[in-house]
Amino acid sequence: MRTPHPCVPLLALVPLLVATGCGVSTTAPQEAGAPASGIQRPGTSADHARLYFVGPYGLRATTRPTDRPLLPQQAIDLLLEGPTEAERQRGLISEVPAMNGRLTATAATAGTVDIYLPVTVAELQIAAVSQLACTAAHSDVPGDRPPTTVDIRFHENLGRSPAPWTVRCDADGNAHPLTEGAPR
Repeated sequence: MRTPHPCVPLLALVPLLVATGCGVSTTAPQEAGAPASGIQRPGTSADHARLYFVGPYGLRATTRPTDRPLLPQQAIDLLLEGPTEAERQRGLISEVPAMNGRLTATAATAGTVDIYLPVTVAELQIAAVSQLACTAAHSDVPGDRPPTTVDIRFHENLGRSPAPWTVRCDADGNAHPLTEGAPR
């Protein structure tokens, strides 16, 4: 009769060691901290302002909590304050320059916002026009139209220009001029 190799008992222990050494303990569930936050529960409402700033890869929307829906002027005023410290840490900046004179924004009719600039549109960076237009389009505009269908009319030199320049904000946060015959 042959005697078993001295390592056979040790080989029999390997599967047992692997099964018990996988990190699963026999303890009961443990407290892990506070529940997740930051995501709105279904059926609740929260007011927020959507503002557009420029980031390393183009325009970026950011939201800020508010106690009520903001009118176009209120949203633009918040935009003109610039990005918060947390937004700046994410690389967001504003291309809207300081202007001599007050920039105003009003909801003119259902689905239309008039922005009165103290300068000409040509004096603004393209990103600044998009920041203003998309922030206004995402404010509380009468008519319940989606922001991508809100007409933003820029009046130059505080309304002393012959005709407004009309744009719409696309889903990516870029303003595009409306051409003659474009759908309204």
